[in-house]
Amino acid sequence: MINMEFRLKATLAAGVAVAALMAPELARAQEATSLDDVIVTAQRREQSLQEVPITVNVVTAAKLEALAADDMGDISAFVPGLSVSNTSPTQARYNIRGVSTSDFGVGTDPAVGVYVDGVYAARSGAALLAFSDVARIEVLKGPQGTLFGRNSAAGAVSITTNKPSDELEARLGVRLGEYDKRRFEGLINLPINDTMALRVNALVNRRDGWLIDDATGEDYDREDNWAARAALRWDVTPRTQAILSWSHDEIDQDARPAIGVAPIPAAPGLPPYPSDPADYTNPFEQRVFNDVIDNHETRRLDEGVLTITHAFGDIDFTSLTSVRQFTTENREDEDGTNRPDLYFDTNNREKNRSWYQEFRLAGETGVFNWIAGASYYSENAKQRSDTYATTDTINTILTNAAGMPLFSLADMILGMASIPASTLGHSWQEDMINEGDFDATAVFADVIWTATDRLNLTFGLRYTHDKKTFQWLNDRRVAPELDAVLNDPTINFVLSSNMGPGLDYLYADYVFDLSGLAGVQCDNGVTVQEGVTCELSDSWSDLSPRFVADYHLTDDAMIFFSYAKGYKAGGFNSVEVASRFDNEDVQNFEIGLKSDLGSKARLNISAFQYDYDGKQSIRLETPAGSSVPQYLIETSDDTAWGVDMQLDLKPMDGLNLFANAQYIDATYNRKITDEGDLAGQPTGEPLWSASAGVSYRHDLADMGSLDMQLVHAYRGEGRCNKTSTGQGSCLQTPWFDPSEAQNRTDLRLYWRNANERYQVGFYVNNLFDNQYVTGVNNITATTLGTPFVNLTEPRMWGVDLTYTY
Repeated sequence: MINMEFRLKATLAAGVAVAALMAPELARAQEATSLDDVIVTAQRREQSLQEVPITVNVVTAAKLEALAADDMGDISAFVPGLSVSNTSPTQARYNIRGVSTSDFGVGTDPAVGVYVDGVYAARSGAALLAFSDVARIEVLKGPQGTLFGRNSAAGAVSITTNKPSDELEARLGVRLGEYDKRRFEGLINLPINDTMALRVNALVNRRDGWLIDDATGEDYDREDNWAARAALRWDVTPRTQAILSWSHDEIDQDARPAIGVAPIPAAPGLPPYPSDPADYTNPFEQRVFNDVIDNHETRRLDEGVLTITHAFGDIDFTSLTSVRQFTTENREDEDGTNRPDLYFDTNNREKNRSWYQEFRLAGETGVFNWIAGASYYSENAKQRSDTYATTDTINTILTNAAGMPLFSLADMILGMASIPASTLGHSWQEDMINEGDFDATAVFADVIWTATDRLNLTFGLRYTHDKKTFQWLNDRRVAPELDAVLNDPTINFVLSSNMGPGLDYLYADYVFDLSGLAGVQCDNGVTVQEGVTCELSDSWSDLSPRFVADYHLTDDAMIFFSYAKGYKAGGFNSVEVASRFDNEDVQNFEIGLKSDLGSKARLNISAFQYDYDGKQSIRLETPAGSSVPQYLIETSDDTAWGVDMQLDLKPMDGLNLFANAQYIDATYNRKITDEGDLAGQPTGEPLWSASAGVSYRHDLADMGSLDMQLVHAYRGEGRCNKTSTGQGSCLQTPWFDPSEAQNRTDLRLYWRNANERYQVGFYVNNLFDNQYVTGVNNITATTLGTPFVNLTEPRMWGVDLTYTY
């Protein structure tokens, strides 16, 4: 608490100091101009932000530049109520108002919908892309099931890119920074003739790692990605326009490092089991040791989108067609050591193809502003969850879990028989292979009725039908060198004679143990067992309505009330064979005020309450009869209420002050765990999150202008429940608390010449060098005694140069 207060005071002091330096100039400044009117498409129509009866946070292209942001993970701290985990960009997790999907499998859909130019991004492997020529980002809070559709139960993130224009544009930018940061971006917008224009953007982003392996000297957390986008606009007729775009995004960088926190004795000693948080080491000063083979995280994504619009008199028709495919791999260390007897790696591999088609009509008929349409979505998703260990690792697991080091016992028997062979020192691999075919059909309509000159009533409804088929295949473990030893007739005879049934444990699966599913039938008529494909099929339907009433108290102030339902389709847990779960539904009530207080101030505030039924989450749990933890599905009913606030001030020309905050009290209505019913306990979401800042432009006349921005983000202390310690989100150690409050401050300075063609900037992200443990990963804690953590990034600074034509 003392550190938090000190940081907040330091941030405020810095702001006061900047303001003091600007005071003489402010005294001479002219009267403030009006706050900018922001245009959004939150209701699938172009409207002023202040006219939209939805809680929306907008991040403009200028704000993205000021934050030196590369992707959504770089800005989420500055949007209260939004959390985006970008530690692994191919497995990003979005959270809005305390609701997210923790499952990383392709059988589960996200609770937050991510849309790029109206196209649903679907899998998390494609939901965190490099910013490429982005015009704005709209974060819509609360369920968006009617307007945006399935899997927007918690909210939606709508990213809009710049379209080809009739003006010749060009931009070149380079950003250089700490840890050899190198980011290059180029853009050209080329009018071809009176009816056609082409816009092409490309960027390359690379950075060395800020962590170093103490044994090998290798960097960890390196960045290496590039992206390109091309869009061709053709005005076919004065009433018809077509835009064809292609996007490519490629990543080839390090997977997230694992920073071990358990004390590791010299070999052959093993770490304490079970691990005790009171003995954890300091991860901020910990020597890092990772031994993952072929450490990498990769993605290759390509997408084509064709948008056709045509005006039938007063009715606008839109056709949106998208084809997308991507492949990802993420091989990472899961034990935070470089010990062969503790070695455990995983590789998540995905291959995805999807097709989306939407037809939409919109228009104004008298006092009705309406939109109606239909859509179809088809996806084929393949996933392999590969796990890598050694027979030494399995021997450690058996030692810890059952006190039976069977591989050591086997070697002792072979030694006593004078047989020069060993069951230790061999590779061990177990895999879960999944494939899913998913189809979703929807029809929707939304009507805004101007009942009076001040009152609008909105009615919306979407019907969705989902159909899914899913497969699991878990073959027996792969250990060819070990099998070569065990299948030798002499060795097999000696071991079977001395170990009896214990020899079977050298052939068993431990990571994906299916013994607890004996007799379970699949839809394709097979019984769950190793080497057999289990298939389930299911379908779900949903009606998602919304009702909104907004009333203009004055020309500059509007109050609104809304009810909206969100929907997330049922599905399957990728690593829990023969599992299935039903729809998730959320009912949200909201009341709010949007107001312009003259031309110099804007205040928006809303209060919300939601009930979330059937929320699915995965929990690391050791099933009865097993020694290895597995990710199992849990269901809960949650409830929350809270308040969102946004304040913008422009007291003087060139000076902007802004603040955003969210308060939320999220608790369980029902959740049954081994620790009992968690009803009434918090879900873990902090009560408060906020951001505030100041930006100022100083006019230098013929010398151009100098811009400054100082912004601070705060995320409150996580709220713990009975299961938080086991899941790694809450526990007390001598060195860290993963649930502690977090603070981050970013500073940006840049100069533009008089015609704004040249810009030179300087930025510092995380000015006060605050680093935090984001959670303890216990995937190997209960088997090997090797919990590990991830850390937020340290302070990063850099410079950039931009030329715009």
